[in-house]
Amino acid sequence: MVPCSQDVGFKLQPEALEKAITDKTKWLILNSPSNPTGAVYSRDELAALGEVLLKHPNVLIMTDDIYEHIIFDGLGFHTIAQVVPGLKSRTLTINGVSKAYAMTGWRIGYAGGPRQLIEGMAMLQSQSTSNPCSISQAATVAALEGPQEFLAERSAEFQRRRDFALQAVRKIDGLTCESPEGAFYLYPNCEALIGKSTHEGRVIATDHDLTLYLLDEAKVAAVQGEAYGLSPHLRISIATSMAKLSEALSRIENAIGKLR
Repeated sequence: MVPCSQDVGFKLQPEALEKAITDKTKWLILNSPSNPTGAVYSRDELAALGEVLLKHPNVLIMTDDIYEHIIFDGLGFHTIAQVVPGLKSRTLTINGVSKAYAMTGWRIGYAGGPRQLIEGMAMLQSQSTSNPCSISQAATVAALEGPQEFLAERSAEFQRRRDFALQAVRKIDGLTCESPEGAFYLYPNCEALIGKSTHEGRVIATDHDLTLYLLDEAKVAAVQGEAYGLSPHLRISIATSMAKLSEALSRIENAIGKLR
């Protein structure tokens, strides 16, 4: 694991990638826009990572582009096989309809990559889950080949929610938050709250403790940064209505205000 901390925008740096690669390295996994941080790699940033990878021909690349269409502030989406064509023959590009098309329950993802790898994946899947159902496949074709204008509209709505939630979180004493560039999450830093106590005297020793406290005190569910390998943070989803966001963030503020 290569930590991608807040001070580097939650993004993998070329020098960190170079240092992490050994003769045992098989895959680099990239996710942009990122869950949970919302970080988005620019073309130049992917090109810099590509320069490192071109020197290591035994390393395969798996790029998770599932949030491709949920991107903010006029930024463009780029994927590494597009930016660095020399890596295409060893890149597995993964996507799906769960996020952009709000089709989570249809359980459909897809991938593009080297024929040998795709054939191996198909063989493995055929012996484990058999196949995706025909109805889901037909729905996915309809989503991908149908009107696409709504994607920009949904992205703009998510940006509106991002802006609202970000402003609210930044007003909460004890939380700081970078502005996510894509996806539909905030990933606030809660370091200032570690060591505080609840009104019952229970110490908030970790970000996991804080999420349990918020669930109990505020009846709001968040995910601890520990689950993503980067603490102390919280992941807050903004994939809900403005009314629910407003209520949830108000509850979080009230609950955190009770810590001592």
